[in-house]
Amino acid sequence: MNINQLSKRLTAVAKRIPEQAVVADIGSDHAYLPCYAVKKGLAKKAIAGEVADGPFRAAEQQVREAGLEAFIEVRKGNGLEVIDPQEADCITIAGMGGALIVSILQAGHLKLEGVKRLILQPNIGAEHIRQWLIDHHWELMEEEIIEEDGKIYEILMAEKGEPLRPYQKNREQAILLGPFLLKNKNEAFKKKWTREAAQLEAVLKNLEKAGDRGAAAKKKQQVLYTLQLIKEAISNEKSKWS
Repeated sequence: MNINQLSKRLTAVAKRIPEQAVVADIGSDHAYLPCYAVKKGLAKKAIAGEVADGPFRAAEQQVREAGLEAFIEVRKGNGLEVIDPQEADCITIAGMGGALIVSILQAGHLKLEGVKRLILQPNIGAEHIRQWLIDHHWELMEEEIIEEDGKIYEILMAEKGEPLRPYQKNREQAILLGPFLLKNKNEAFKKKWTREAAQLEAVLKNLEKAGDRGAAAKKKQQVLYTLQLIKEAISNEKSKWS
């Protein structure tokens, strides 16, 4: 991967950057995404934020080598600390767990003033992001699920709007699996949730050995319910789980 040829998952993020946006890429690593976005004319300016010394220096070097210092500023800081309100109109956060992305958004929610679009690529736990978007009045506009090098990634794009608009049917199922992804169950979707179902079935077997008391019984009901939501989605028929 380089600034001219991104990975499949980062290409999916980049193509959702609005034309002539000012992008803040949080957790930018080597600044591949902002360099690509500016070089390809997707963004007019970018901020690459990184909290760790090594990736921060690597990002600075990448921007220098690309000759993009006039358009990309590399800043060191935790999450959205690297930007000011009204400074960026598009935020990208890619390659982290969904719970961590939510914590970044929550901790820096005051910095989201003026931001028109969020493009988020969780490695796991996309449901945490969907719930946060609902709770904070962001409307999920688009989703994509892809497979790359044996790993499956989801890309979520949100804008300010009607947060419940995408969730017209079973809201809990749609938050877990993705309202748009449920409408177009591609091979990556089926593979991901078939794997998840198998893992939950293994968990269920262990819980059954623990009996039906206290925390184990409560956990068992949670696992059964989640498994039901998944089974309904991947089998296209009413689940026999209860």
